[in-house]
Amino acid sequence: MAVASNKLSFRIGGMDCDGCVTKIENAVNTLPGVKFVGVSLGNGLMTVMPGEGFDNDALKAAVLGKGYTIEPLTADGTEPAQTADEAATDVTTLVPATAAPAQGPGAKYRIGGMDCAACVTKIENAVSRLPGVGAVNVSLANGTMTLVPEGDIAPGAVEKQVRTLGYQIAPYDATPPETGSDNASHGDLIEGAWYQTPKARLTIVCAVALGLAYGLGQALPDMGYWFFLAAMLIGLVPIARRAFAAAVTGTPFSIETLMSVAAVGAIFIGAAEEAAVVVVLFLVGELLEGVATARARASIRDLADLVPKKGLVEENGATREVPAGQLKVGSIILVRPGDRIAADGIIIDGSSAINEAPVTGESVPKTKSVGDDVFAGTINSDAVLRVKVSAAAADNTIARVIKLVEEAQESKAPTQRFIDRFSTYYTPLVLVIGALAAIVPPLLFGQSWSEWIYKGLAILLIGCPCALVISTPAAIAAGLSAGARRGLLLKGGAVLESLRKIDMVALDKTGTLTEGRPQVTDVVGLARPEGKVLSLAAALETGSSHPLAVAIMAKAREAKAPVPPAGASKAVPGKGVAGKVGGEEVYLASPRAAEEKAPFDDALRQRIAAFNDEGKTVSVLLVGKEIAGLLAIRDEPRDDAIAGLQMLRESGIGTVMLTGDNERTARAIGAKLGVDDIRAGLLPEDKQRIVRELQGQGRAVAKVGDGINDAPALAAADIGIAMGGGTDVALETADAAVLHGRVTDIANMIALSKATMGNIFQNIALALGLKGVFLVTTLIGVTGLWPAILADTGATVLVTLNAMRLLAWRGRLLGDA
Repeated sequence: MAVASNKLSFRIGGMDCDGCVTKIENAVNTLPGVKFVGVSLGNGLMTVMPGEGFDNDALKAAVLGKGYTIEPLTADGTEPAQTADEAATDVTTLVPATAAPAQGPGAKYRIGGMDCAACVTKIENAVSRLPGVGAVNVSLANGTMTLVPEGDIAPGAVEKQVRTLGYQIAPYDATPPETGSDNASHGDLIEGAWYQTPKARLTIVCAVALGLAYGLGQALPDMGYWFFLAAMLIGLVPIARRAFAAAVTGTPFSIETLMSVAAVGAIFIGAAEEAAVVVVLFLVGELLEGVATARARASIRDLADLVPKKGLVEENGATREVPAGQLKVGSIILVRPGDRIAADGIIIDGSSAINEAPVTGESVPKTKSVGDDVFAGTINSDAVLRVKVSAAAADNTIARVIKLVEEAQESKAPTQRFIDRFSTYYTPLVLVIGALAAIVPPLLFGQSWSEWIYKGLAILLIGCPCALVISTPAAIAAGLSAGARRGLLLKGGAVLESLRKIDMVALDKTGTLTEGRPQVTDVVGLARPEGKVLSLAAALETGSSHPLAVAIMAKAREAKAPVPPAGASKAVPGKGVAGKVGGEEVYLASPRAAEEKAPFDDALRQRIAAFNDEGKTVSVLLVGKEIAGLLAIRDEPRDDAIAGLQMLRESGIGTVMLTGDNERTARAIGAKLGVDDIRAGLLPEDKQRIVRELQGQGRAVAKVGDGINDAPALAAADIGIAMGGGTDVALETADAAVLHGRVTDIANMIALSKATMGNIFQNIALALGLKGVFLVTTLIGVTGLWPAILADTGATVLVTLNAMRLLAWRGRLLGDA
């Protein structure tokens, strides 16, 4: 397969750590039309593979918005092609005219058989050495490989290189064959029960051979050595073959190399039985690693199973069952009680309790009616609903969650990057230490050669780096998955790591601390009863899309107030709306406009002022010249806003409200919620400036918002968090998103970060601690070869299982003690 090059190169200025790399990669990865992005801290370069819809202006803005400089390079990456400003208006100078986007399987593959981060290193090293390959990124969490070509790649070269290392490979968009199918033995991905994998078959055969060797050795003691040698070779030959393949493709110091050297060395000193046991234990450990890794990898994809396979579509007065993947935007689906909703949509008929626990984690069903949004995979509890589909299957909430999390898992966290670099020096060092342990005592101190060679071989097994290398990515992948199941989306491991350092949260008011839509809070009857006041106001507002009109109509529906027809209705610009209802002149207006027609007494003025002091907008209803009543309207705080802010305070995190609303309304809402500081009447640039000021005071700032006016501050903050239901601009600019709009989830997101980092530190301590214990016991002669393998394979399994505990994380819900 020949793949044309379509690579853009940029020089990035201002990077000084791995966190910078991750921040830029996350920002660029979310842009439309970006197939792949790779940033090198050492070279100060960024490589981008553009696709359909790529916008160079957006790319430049994303990088500049994070506080870095960007300068385009020529196709060969050697000299600046032009200034960044020129490049922003001329994409053709960056892309050769003959270049075509990489198509099909040339860009992305699924990889099978990976069980630890060392597998990632081997594949990346091997594939990057192929002619025509520019950059390679392998994700253990997703089981995928993405490559950026910089020339023609020989047909089948990538597949052959990966299979040589002992892994399966298939095009990313290909459907993996079912286990046992005719294609399953042709090097494609094998999915199914763990015992059906090639690794499991080898482990079982090797274990059976070890058992037979033991039995035959008891019957024929003189041949025991050779029986154990044969049993060991059954498992060692595939391991040694993988070690050789890794060595010639750029990874000479792999775990297979250490294993092969230790096993062969044991044979030479006559320890065939222990060598055979060590090989079996190594294979068992690898198998367990694979099972644990596959479980962690599948945890987020399990969300896809929440969406039913079929949905009931209404067409021409009849219903028919169609696959959920074929539901089109605008289709009307019928959802019966007890059914899972087949697509994201808007209720157009009916009212029912919706159980959103599978998607949001909320245990209490929400009552939803006409006009409310519903999510694919949630359960309709009570009554029949008619839902208008608002997103195709590939774009529904669950699909977007899965995509965002998979992209995040492909981005390495700073701790992971450090450990990856450390492990490249660590493994050769282990070989040196093992060699010194085997040579120095006999050579300088006259100790037994066989004893110290044996101990040196054990040190090689103890020093295998798998447990250490997987300690971070396993926890990061589990943390990202656990967050996604609660509606907490984080764009990469760096974000998950950094959140624990946040000590100040700046929050927008409208749509973040409040619902983002006005609600009628008070109906006051004066000359007419409250019910009549609401009915007359709703009659005038029928058909209007003004936010206050929508609020009044919603209140009328909630109160089941009758809405009589209105005649000659008309808007009075800047004042209100007027019309005739039941033969009477009715006027719904602002207090100032209403007082022009009917005088107010002091008591009424004080009542209106009291509502205003609470941040409420007051409308006065006149019937003729008579003041019939008042309606007070306000954008109400979210149900969990007070609890969410209290959770932040309990964690020692300060809060500040940044809003463009007026001072009186902002202070009324802020005082009710208990916000530490309130800044009102702000423009977008003011919000950004305040975030910078807080950072200048040494605070680690998270900015939470949902609108376009929040985007500059979101980009400037240490962590930008978009509130659920926010604008696309806010979601794209942010580093994380609270999908379901719960204020408590801001504190939960920070708590998840702390839990994940705690898990990582536990994993590192566990990996290094076990190695230290077995190193000491080996040197003093307490343990030998086969216990030594437990220092790595056993530690790797324990580390992975410990990381998987994060999958059970649920955070605090509203109402929890």
